[in-house]
Amino acid sequence: MSEGTVAIASDHAGPSMKEALKAVLKERGFEVLDLGTHGEESVDYPDYGKAVGEAVTSGRAKLGVV
Repeated sequence: MSEGTVAIASDHAGPSMKEALKAVLKERGFEVLDLGTHGEESVDYPDYGKAVGEAVTSGRAKLGVV
């Protein structure tokens, strides 16, 4: 049974923590929409927060974590 979709994202300082969170969410039955970033190249955090917020407000995800 799926618990719903969770959109997740991080800036360049958090990809490893994001991957750990993704694993825990999947173990608990959530689908995960990973919106980045996927590396340690410098990025702007607000861009990823906006992407998660838009995923939640559009209904693509039930919850979001940034």
